[in-house]
Amino acid sequence: MTHDVRPATIRILLADDHALVRRGVRLILDREPDLEVVAEAGDGAEAIAMARAHEVDLAVLDIAMPRLTGLQAARELASVRPAVRILMLTMHDNEQYLFQALKAGASGYVLKSVADRDLVAACRAAMRDEPFLYPGAVTALIRNYLDRVRDGEEAPEQLLTPREEEVLKLVAEGHSSKEIAELLFISVKTVQRHRENLLHKLGLRDRLDLTRYAIRAGLVEP
Repeated sequence: MTHDVRPATIRILLADDHALVRRGVRLILDREPDLEVVAEAGDGAEAIAMARAHEVDLAVLDIAMPRLTGLQAARELASVRPAVRILMLTMHDNEQYLFQALKAGASGYVLKSVADRDLVAACRAAMRDEPFLYPGAVTALIRNYLDRVRDGEEAPEQLLTPREEEVLKLVAEGHSSKEIAELLFISVKTVQRHRENLLHKLGLRDRLDLTRYAIRAGLVEP
């Protein structure tokens, strides 16, 4: 016999300086059985005060608010109420705001224009510790990452060279340094240098660690 278990209600703080927007957003949220708006704020400073005064699981913050912006409030909230998840609600499909929101600790970024479609899913995703981004934001993040790689800004110590990856794969498959040297047409000394570099770069101790890493990275089958 199965029992219907009602999901725990997600208690939400909603902050936007436009009362009409708050009312519209509240209607979207309150019609869901697992979502409940328990506090409202008209600016970022009031949002902090409300978060201190109420038991809140999730804060939905407009980015552009008087006194404290949503971004400033998000940074403050992350400090005073670290367990509270944060979603940014915005009119702006703006890459700069997006990156600042993620840096401020937001779990997601929802456009007001499609809040009726995205907001409920974003709230639930935030409570599962999953990021929620609208499709254009994902494109922006990927483009930004590729630009940084092209400009050489990605930390090179985190990235293996193609040759190091080849050596790692062969080490993990159990080949000796001599066998690897023959397979890759390089000297045994060069293979050993690559192995040392791999251990140093990846912060690993020995061949067993390298093998585990190679499995996790999908270079070899477990």
